[in-house]
Amino acid sequence: MATEKAVVLLSGGLDSATALAIARAEGYHCYALSIDYGQRHNAELQAAKRVADAGNVVEHKVLRLDLRGIGGSALTDQDIDVPRHPAIGIPVTYVPARNTIFLSLALGWAEVLCAWDIFLGANAVDYSGYPDCRPEFVRAFEQLANLATRAAVEQRGRFRILTPLMQMSKAEIIRTGSKLGVDYSLTVSCYAADERGLACGVCDSCRLRARGFHEAEISDPTPYRC
Repeated sequence: MATEKAVVLLSGGLDSATALAIARAEGYHCYALSIDYGQRHNAELQAAKRVADAGNVVEHKVLRLDLRGIGGSALTDQDIDVPRHPAIGIPVTYVPARNTIFLSLALGWAEVLCAWDIFLGANAVDYSGYPDCRPEFVRAFEQLANLATRAAVEQRGRFRILTPLMQMSKAEIIRTGSKLGVDYSLTVSCYAADERGLACGVCDSCRLRARGFHEAEISDPTPYRC
């Protein structure tokens, strides 16, 4: 069992809630980090607060970084529609460099905290094909983290990017989280959730989530608009 600090990137979605539960089960003192990046809705940030509260984290920090200034994604640009059908290739819901930016912020806080482990709920099995959710990206960022930080250069610690969900199916993630007591009704995964957190039921994230609950044979607690 770990007795160290860990920074957990917490979006408010199913995967990050499970990653937090795993970190806690492994004995980490968890510091949750959520990013208000100008996403289409703040329902996921409200969900992140609920998940952090339920997870008894040491601290939940929300940083504001408006990626609408960069644009290029259906999750930040109101004039780009969230797709209602599976995309061919990388979908327009990809946010340019999002995980690179988020991990950089998590790394900065981790260095201040002397927390050598950073948890990311990335998954490369049941996912939308984002390039910054792949194992090779995570390995490259971990190498960068240990080249770019004073703490690592001075050999006070070595940073690790931990992705316990990377090779799990959505059903396996849900089963794992359920065993650890995750309340998935607190989470929001939908790319187009309304202000109440009600899911559209048709976007890629909703489809992956619904299929995961079906394959896990666990009741889906997701509230849908219709």
